[in-house]
Amino acid sequence: MRYLIVSDLHANWEALQAVIEDAAGRYDKIACCGDVVGYGADPDLVTEWVRANVSAIVRGNHDKACAGLEDLEWFNPAARASALWTQSVADAGNLEYLRRLARGPENCNGFQLIHGSPVDEDEYLLTDREVNDIAPYLDAEVTFFGHTHVQTGFLCHRNGVKVLGQEVLEPENDVRYLINPGSVGQPRDNDPRAAYVLHDTVGRTIEFRRVAYDVEKAQQKILQAGLPDLLARRLATGN
Repeated sequence: MRYLIVSDLHANWEALQAVIEDAAGRYDKIACCGDVVGYGADPDLVTEWVRANVSAIVRGNHDKACAGLEDLEWFNPAARASALWTQSVADAGNLEYLRRLARGPENCNGFQLIHGSPVDEDEYLLTDREVNDIAPYLDAEVTFFGHTHVQTGFLCHRNGVKVLGQEVLEPENDVRYLINPGSVGQPRDNDPRAAYVLHDTVGRTIEFRRVAYDVEKAQQKILQAGLPDLLARRLATGN
């Protein structure tokens, strides 16, 4: 089975459309590591697409916040403003869908989905040292995660953790892989292009992908919605 793996869509319809077009014909099903909404100006369009097309998903911290399940006190001002705006404009049915999303880990055809880490859905995993601490809790050969908005991968072996390059991977036996497809809607690895991964469970490959999208249109929507201009500016730089 061929999977399109996405994460951190963040209500960015233009970025999501670019990913769908770039991956066309190369996947059979779609899985998502959370954060469907927050930051961007199209929460309903993106959530409705997820509801119609994604076969496996876990919730993200912004999904919880926008659905009223998270204390906004812990969010920075821009994130808080975005969550409150989303609560005020999003369709009630879409907010209820977000409210009911699974916490994770979620099993999917031999691999797992999480948002932050297998022990804490809100934990950020950025370094090999951080991954080494949670490696014993990885229950699948391949686990996909999000939250950091950084496209990367880690190989977890009994001898330690190795940071992987962004190439086509062919998983080996007797190791665990922790793969972040990167963010569709708000990358933070200094590359503004939308990020995603293609995973072939039969051919046993994992391919990192990036695609350019209409950043200016997404920015204009954010500003027209009255959201903090920081959320628009950062799309151009990918940080």
